[in-house]
Amino acid sequence: MRQISILDSTLRDGSQGEGISYSVQDKINIVKALDELGVTYIEAGNPGSNPKDMEFFAEAKKLKLAHSKLVAFGSTRRKGIKCSEDANLQSLLAADTDVVCIFGKSWDFQATEILHATLEENLEMIRDTVAFLVENKKEVIFDAEHFFTGYTENADYAMKALEAAVEGGAKTLCLCETKGGMMPMQCFEITKHVVEHFKDKKIGGDDACGISVGIHTHNDSGCAVANSLLAVEAGASHVQGVLLGFGERTGNANLSTIIADLQIKMDCECIPAENIQNLTPICKRVAEITNIALDAGMPYVGASAFAHKAGMHIDAVIKNPFAYEHVTPETVGNERVFLMSEVAGKSMIVEKVQKFDKTLTKSSPVVAEIVKRVKELEHEGYQFEGADASFEILVRKAIGKYQPFYNLHYYKTSGEFPRFADDQSAFAQFKIDVDGKVVVTAGDGDGPVNALDVAMRNALEQFYPNVAQIHLTDYKVRVLDGKSATASRVRVLIESSDGDEHWATMGVSSDVIEASYLALVDSFEYKLIKDLERKFGKLI
Repeated sequence: MRQISILDSTLRDGSQGEGISYSVQDKINIVKALDELGVTYIEAGNPGSNPKDMEFFAEAKKLKLAHSKLVAFGSTRRKGIKCSEDANLQSLLAADTDVVCIFGKSWDFQATEILHATLEENLEMIRDTVAFLVENKKEVIFDAEHFFTGYTENADYAMKALEAAVEGGAKTLCLCETKGGMMPMQCFEITKHVVEHFKDKKIGGDDACGISVGIHTHNDSGCAVANSLLAVEAGASHVQGVLLGFGERTGNANLSTIIADLQIKMDCECIPAENIQNLTPICKRVAEITNIALDAGMPYVGASAFAHKAGMHIDAVIKNPFAYEHVTPETVGNERVFLMSEVAGKSMIVEKVQKFDKTLTKSSPVVAEIVKRVKELEHEGYQFEGADASFEILVRKAIGKYQPFYNLHYYKTSGEFPRFADDQSAFAQFKIDVDGKVVVTAGDGDGPVNALDVAMRNALEQFYPNVAQIHLTDYKVRVLDGKSATASRVRVLIESSDGDEHWATMGVSSDVIEASYLALVDSFEYKLIKDLERKFGKLI
């Protein structure tokens, strides 16, 4: 297998994405996750750019990494300044990493118009900087900024920039597609030329080694992953990117996709073979630390990557997953999902209901009834693919494995403006009976839904104390038909957790309070049903 080194830049290039900000502890936690995945290099920041990055490198010295090397990132020396006097290079040395990534200009326009240096001065800055760091026992990766644009404008000078880095002692030349505008075949051809040019050159003395060519792409034209993979096909053996693809503008090459493609489909090894099954859990962990939602449609690791909705597809996948899946979800630590909808068909219903009754088949009348009911409800605005708990309760009702936990007499809500005491704005009253015992409770809250939630809990906890364990983690309202303005039907989706399990429920109505109540009822009842099943060790 070809060995491909992976440099993850989540903590440097990724942190330049809009809305992304890491604390020092966040960065430490992401380093641990990436090391667990097994990437070769973790580019952890620019110690000369801000105190936080320098603080991170000081803390990172305490880490014992099993697979990865930390990389400090910085620029070539400034024009007219000796390397030994350049503050940026001094901070790179102070970061005390074995590997340093230096970026320099490879586009003549950038050298003359942005740095205001002569073309030869720019080459000297590259050569001197790399040599200075090599003399200080650093492994140097040279990022040739704007290389592909520079190559198309002035190929001779772009190649001279790479030669200068090699003359200084750089072991890896990374070709940066900085503007993100190159098409895949352009990327392939240019990378192939560079690989051919340097394939017989070696650096070092007695332990001389070949020069590695790398690729660093951005996604402005939607080609970052394709450009990276074609660069590998052209001979590149080093790939840079961000694990989840975020970054400045439209983002960086998505390493979660690249790693899976290289490892599973292109006969390359870029992380330890057994670690590929950790890809999805680690992507989820990095997304959580970053405080972003992991894109459901992301290849391999997204929640929808192995989700099936069409009835024909579901039927085929149940018979043999190879029919519609290019890899098994377990390969990358993901899982297969069958989405419940009006187009799912009987195979999906059977797969769901057999949890409760193994004797049910496609020809069972109750299956036809459930399909019919699902289609009716989805026509009204329900969308069960996002609310498995509500679908499970629907199935339980249809097959006779459901008993209500209370009988509702009524609920009432009222709002008030300006807000009243304690900055609350709404009041709710809730009356139920459980086994003939009637209770009436009240609650106030920040809005009528919050007040109703409080009143319901005040009542239900008298009979079912474990309701107190339920925490609402998300609440979404979707207007289904804007034609009726404020009288439009809405769909409310509630996500809940008890600390161990997460579930989603929904309600639909032209009254947002009623829709919220329906979703809340399903949420509470789902928790109570699951607790009873755990208590008795069987389905009820």
